Amino acid sequence: MNDDLSWMLDSALEIPGALHAVLISADGLLMARTKDFERDNADRVAAAMSGVQSLSRSLAFFCDGETLQWRQTLVEFDGGWVFLISAGEGAYLGVSASPDVDMQDISFRMQQLVGQLGKALTTPPRENLGARS
Repeated sequence: MNDDLSWMLDSALEIPGALHAVLISADGLLMARTKDFERDNADRVAAAMSGVQSLSRSLAFFCDGETLQWRQTLVEFDGGWVFLISAGEGAYLGVSASPDVDMQDISFRMQQLVGQLGKALTTPPRENLGARS
């Protein structure tokens, strides 16, 4: 798990009604989570969201008979929402929210966050230039 990305995910929780956020890999592994979300639960969510994304992607043909690019999945429960969007090559961002969340605000924040995460995920780690061999 990448704790360096967790602080970015915490910014999603600035939207009133946002509860938790996770960054997952396409194969269902947890990459990062918001600080107040327990690791065991985050691992469970990561695995489940990978399956949700895969199922959603397989339904693209249902829209117009062609295979379309998956963009997001939204699931509604009695007690809230789960948003799942692409966060770059092989990564997905999931956010849970209460029923009264402003869906436009949370969606906009998630898109902003994906932009930031994309840069962080594609930037190679810095080498220790000051180290001597």
